[in-house]
Amino acid sequence: MPKSEIYGLQSQIRRSAVSVPSNIAEGHGRLNDGHFRQFLANARGSLFELQTQLELASDLHFIAGDKFEDLMKKSDEVARIINGLLATLRGN
Repeated sequence: MPKSEIYGLQSQIRRSAVSVPSNIAEGHGRLNDGHFRQFLANARGSLFELQTQLELASDLHFIAGDKFEDLMKKSDEVARIINGLLATLRGN
């Protein structure tokens, strides 16, 4: 990314990416399924935020198309895992 984005989009991407596992860990640490579900939902929200930021970075040509596709595939897999955890906690 351009140097001008160090405190802009690049910083937002980092914060969103860190927020996903942080929310999962915090929710798991609460030892309560209701709290865990809430934090998983927060993690999913951060993941969707991250995906949007990646799309913007791609549209602005800050990241290459192949790198964008790889990151989106990985984030889609994380979304499937989070959705599976949520379904399990709901008893579905």
